[in-house]
Amino acid sequence: MKRRSFFQILLGSSIGSPFLPLSLGAAEPAVAQPGLPKLSDGGPFTLPPLPYAPNSLEPYIDAETMTLHHDKHHAAYVNNLNKAIAPYPDLQKKSVEELLGNLDAVPAEIRTTVRNNAGGHANHSHLWKTLSNPGQKPKGKLAKEIDDTFGSYEKWKEEMTKCAMGIFGSGWAWFARNKKGKLFIKPYPNQDSPLLEGSPLLYGIDVWE
Repeated sequence: MKRRSFFQILLGSSIGSPFLPLSLGAAEPAVAQPGLPKLSDGGPFTLPPLPYAPNSLEPYIDAETMTLHHDKHHAAYVNNLNKAIAPYPDLQKKSVEELLGNLDAVPAEIRTTVRNNAGGHANHSHLWKTLSNPGQKPKGKLAKEIDDTFGSYEKWKEEMTKCAMGIFGSGWAWFARNKKGKLFIKPYPNQDSPLLEGSPLLYGIDVWE
């Protein structure tokens, strides 16, 4: 499947309200509104279980891909992060948001390792929670903000697709809210995200190739 076709299928679904139980019928991603809890309360960090069976998002994402990304890639981020911060008790007390939001406080010798692996852990922990089946269109305040910011929900999808398509190599297309409360869409390389800027995550597309 071509990259553009995949993104259009993924975004042909919708974003929804926070903390709705994942209903597994036809794979469609949902985005939580602001106010998400911390992705973790501090180390040692653990691999969160998938909130659905690996084949639940087919035909959009197959079971093999889900298992590979969760059981191998995500697990590696968790293990590498725990290994990096093991000699630093103060860092072990911090959440991934706190680590990524203040990288200057992380010792230089492990800063890149923490950035990459805390980023990978945070991004994928959020991703598993936002893919649901079926998804829902945004409601209430978030729906109005999307209309006000992007013109319409359809134009928001177009902007997300354009952002993801513009990423060379691996990275993420992120939909987030900045410190001033403004919604934005922005590409990030590798496992970077708006968490580096202190902005909460709303919805991300993992561009893995």
